[in-house]
Amino acid sequence: MTIKVSVRNLVEFILRDGDIDNRYAGAREDAMQEGSRIHRMIQKRMGIEYEAEVPLKFHVDCGNYVIDIEGRADGIIRRNDLVVVDEIKGTYRDLKYITAPVPVHLAQAKCYAYFIACAEDLDAVDVRMTYCNMDTEEIKYFQDKYPREQLQEFFDHLMREYRKWADFEYEWKQVRRASIRNLLFPFAYREGQKELAGHVYQTICHKKKLFIQAPTGVGKTISTVYPALKAIGEDKAEKIFYLTAKTITRTVAEDTFALLQKNGLRCKSLTLTAKEKICPLEETDCDPEHCPYAKGHYARVNDAIYELLTEEDVFDRSIITEIALKHEVCPFEMSLDMSLFSDAIICDYNYLFDPYVHLKRFFAEGVKGPYLFLIDEAHNLVERGREMYSAQMVKEDFLELKKLLKPHHTGLEKYIDRCNKELLALKKQCDENDIPEMTGGFALALTRLHGAMNTYLEEHEDCPVRKEILDFYFQAGRYLDVNERIDENYITYTKLQEDGSFCIRQFCVDPSKRLGECMNQGIATMLFSATFLPIRYYKQLLGGTDEDFEVYAKTAFAPDQMKLLIGRDVTSRYTRRNEMEYRNIASYIHSVVSGKCGNYMVFCPSHQFLDRVYEAYLTYFYDPEKVECIVQSDHMNEEAREQFLSRFRETPQDVPSDLSEKICMEIEVESKCVVGFCVLGGIFSEGIDLKGEALIGAVIVGTGLPQVCRERDILQEYFEKQGKDGFDYAYRYPGMNKVLQAAGRVIRTVDDRGVIALLDDRFLLASYKKMFPREWEHPESVSLEHCQHSVEAFWRNMDISSL
Repeated sequence: MTIKVSVRNLVEFILRDGDIDNRYAGAREDAMQEGSRIHRMIQKRMGIEYEAEVPLKFHVDCGNYVIDIEGRADGIIRRNDLVVVDEIKGTYRDLKYITAPVPVHLAQAKCYAYFIACAEDLDAVDVRMTYCNMDTEEIKYFQDKYPREQLQEFFDHLMREYRKWADFEYEWKQVRRASIRNLLFPFAYREGQKELAGHVYQTICHKKKLFIQAPTGVGKTISTVYPALKAIGEDKAEKIFYLTAKTITRTVAEDTFALLQKNGLRCKSLTLTAKEKICPLEETDCDPEHCPYAKGHYARVNDAIYELLTEEDVFDRSIITEIALKHEVCPFEMSLDMSLFSDAIICDYNYLFDPYVHLKRFFAEGVKGPYLFLIDEAHNLVERGREMYSAQMVKEDFLELKKLLKPHHTGLEKYIDRCNKELLALKKQCDENDIPEMTGGFALALTRLHGAMNTYLEEHEDCPVRKEILDFYFQAGRYLDVNERIDENYITYTKLQEDGSFCIRQFCVDPSKRLGECMNQGIATMLFSATFLPIRYYKQLLGGTDEDFEVYAKTAFAPDQMKLLIGRDVTSRYTRRNEMEYRNIASYIHSVVSGKCGNYMVFCPSHQFLDRVYEAYLTYFYDPEKVECIVQSDHMNEEAREQFLSRFRETPQDVPSDLSEKICMEIEVESKCVVGFCVLGGIFSEGIDLKGEALIGAVIVGTGLPQVCRERDILQEYFEKQGKDGFDYAYRYPGMNKVLQAAGRVIRTVDDRGVIALLDDRFLLASYKKMFPREWEHPESVSLEHCQHSVEAFWRNMDISSL
């Protein structure tokens, strides 16, 4: 049996010590520390004696198992009998403050030196630490010769410290493998479910990506998790990353693993919680002077990890917090460490895809690992990817910073002025040309400001406005990072915003390349969603290739569970927005609700549109004796959201069975319809699970087209140049996804019945019908006059079929 560990993870885990201190760390440092431009620049400067990016492996035989230690030396120099291991680190610190190599950096290089000494039977190897300032490209070297005996003593110490962790991993893998071998699928397979699980397993075997259109009712979570676990049991992979966009899908994943664990699975599962939510302090401030859990964290955290690892299989927020506080360590940082020992990690997309918060324990070096990525609600990843890989700076922020710094005489003002001057020149061009060809002047000025801020922060730890400078420093760093990655997938544009401010934005119009690079760090990836249509669109923008697979999973739901209506005489087009149109839409809502008393949601294209429709409904159709109306408001907090949803959950099936008959009799007389007015694409149109009578209908007004804006127009222009239908890519496909998500709230189980009314004549066009899922086999086109009749007929048929 083989246990694999990277050199970086080994030295960082065993040798770390001291405090967590985020006063000096930052997004840009983490993102760039391991390489790219600076590495390539230094490597190209070297002669033919310099070998770059050398993969190295070393095996340690522990009797029952072998530890494989892998890494990649930045460079190896060979001059006659001299062999030098070169380890390159980029930094934004002024090099005068680096007086010795960082211990973990040096330890990494010494491991490589030992591997080479053993492989080539060398008596000694030189280690050179190369530090390069990312702004100035100034370089500082530290070089020493290490006899082989000294390197061996150092490495043997590492192995002794690591041995108890490796012993545990060996024993645990035996337990895990045996449990997976005997693990059965926990349900009788629904139609198409076994076939879907087979597709997942085959994709893992072929080491590809699988794009799954998974209608509600398929059981996509269990159908992807189960075959992934089986693959781990056969040593085809080591870890599952279950990546989600929302908390509710995280909960479904947790429940799935819990069910399998109840059925005999032995699996260490971890749920990563955002730092702000798991932090035990009122204010998240990772400063050892203010946080007792940051002070001395690294000296205590391994004991906390070992206790949790040996006593629990499920690492959720509550147990991590409990053990962390017991050992006085940071719960968030401890949870990140637990990922090293977890078989399944349930987390947000960011932990794989965002270069500033990804799990550097696995993804910092950009190499492939034995990982399986299961990406839930993957339709969200297009816009999330665009946002993660884009960056912008606002001119007015520079002026605010200058004003803030003026009393403190920081010396940064002249650098701010240069940035402002460059932005002013771009602003003057904005009306005529908002996609400037030359923005290098601003990037250069920002680079100089960034470097000056770094020096100031090094020299002034007690500055009263340090936090504000640091926040701006990180923002500028992110912009400069994106600037390094600009290619044909980016458009840099400028705009005057609604509040009058001016910004320059580096917009990642096509995130497929960067998303694909992230997914290529694993063995195989399953991307699934109930609204993955058209699947070719998502496959292209999510980094799929022609060699990757796609499948439309079969649903267990019957077509007659749902009535799909298309209102052919109303629309949300701007040219038709008037009082009569709002009244007609309100009349449709009244017709649907009148068909059967129950709970309904109405989805409108915007808050403003919602207000007008709601006003028309109250004016012409509202009966307070029969209907209760609730409205989604702007900026609802978690408590307000839960109160809104609770009105849909207060149904007879939620009460004890001995009371249900009495309550049902009372409700027959006294119950009201609940009509929730919501925004299409908002917090209630995706990720909520209202089963049974909790929701029996949805009225969707309009085609969901995103609001016309410059960024959408840029998308349209970009994809038209690629030979695609730009309007589809920028507007129609994203809009239809919102419609499909809202419609998906109605039928959640095989026992659900419901009505979906699409109120816009555009849904009758072929360009929209081609995007309908297969389950929408027989939509009925209705007029305002006949809508209620169709709804009542559907419910009569449902009542007859239930007899």
